[in-house]
Amino acid sequence: MGWDRLLQLFLSTLSRATPAQWCQGFFLLAAGGVAAVAALPREAKTLLVDYGARKSQKPSANTPSPLRAPDRGWLLSLIGTVTSWTQVPHSWFSAFYVVSLACSVFWLVQYLGSGAVLRSIASRQASAGEPSCTLGQAALGWLMLFLQGTRRAYEHAAVIRPSKSTMWIVHWLLGLSFYLAMSVSIWVEAAGALLDPAAGHTDDAQSLLKMAAAVPAFLFAWVNQYRCHKHLAGLKKYSLPEGGMFRRCICPHYTCECLLYLSMAVATAPRGAWCNSTLLCALVFVAVNLGVTASGTREWYIEKFGNGPVADKWNMIPFFF
Repeated sequence: MGWDRLLQLFLSTLSRATPAQWCQGFFLLAAGGVAAVAALPREAKTLLVDYGARKSQKPSANTPSPLRAPDRGWLLSLIGTVTSWTQVPHSWFSAFYVVSLACSVFWLVQYLGSGAVLRSIASRQASAGEPSCTLGQAALGWLMLFLQGTRRAYEHAAVIRPSKSTMWIVHWLLGLSFYLAMSVSIWVEAAGALLDPAAGHTDDAQSLLKMAAAVPAFLFAWVNQYRCHKHLAGLKKYSLPEGGMFRRCICPHYTCECLLYLSMAVATAPRGAWCNSTLLCALVFVAVNLGVTASGTREWYIEKFGNGPVADKWNMIPFFF
């Protein structure tokens, strides 16, 4: 098969994809990209992945650094140059939550005013004939994402201490893209209910059970992630967190992040399913992305404090990782 034929097949497949499949494809491709970077040799991975405290602290004389290794190849030199020229302030993380809140408001206005953008997406999704969640489930998913964006925006404004560290701009762009895709994903599997409100207002026993299971899990993760961030903000710079959930996990705030998105996936699961497949793909990206960061955090703690203080702790997911 020639390249022209392959290109035509690829474009045809994209044109037939539903909005849910577009979102799912983005989340899975992004997760695959992060996993691929994590599989690179340590020197290259350090240049591409590290940010925040792990990037800003200067390595000790006994710690090998890819930035000062005289024998690194031309590829590492190129990566180091490109990443050093494309750094943005770590404080730009706050833009994620501003964008998330702005998108939540936009889609709420679209829903309340029967906006053309939301109806167009719903019509395209409904044409695939996939099961839909109810309007109550979609509203709960929207509320969960809105509450998460609101709390995280507040934390960056009032809790987290300003940092002079930097991150690679690709991290920042990937984060923005994630929240843009999430704002659509909350609604996309409610297409049938959006187009037929009479049917969408009917919550059966299964949808009520899914929402009842998701709400306490979300609230637990929402409250405890705030406690984790408050604990981290109160620590002396570059010290080891040991209070609360940090007694068992190195990055319990990442544990909570995964639980937040899992609860959204359960709350908005369409009829006949126990998870929203689009939001489950979002969870895969979150777990892979934060899992790589959690592994780097463990390595950083071991280099700074030794293996003893973290030997009995899970990275992120108790009994699993």
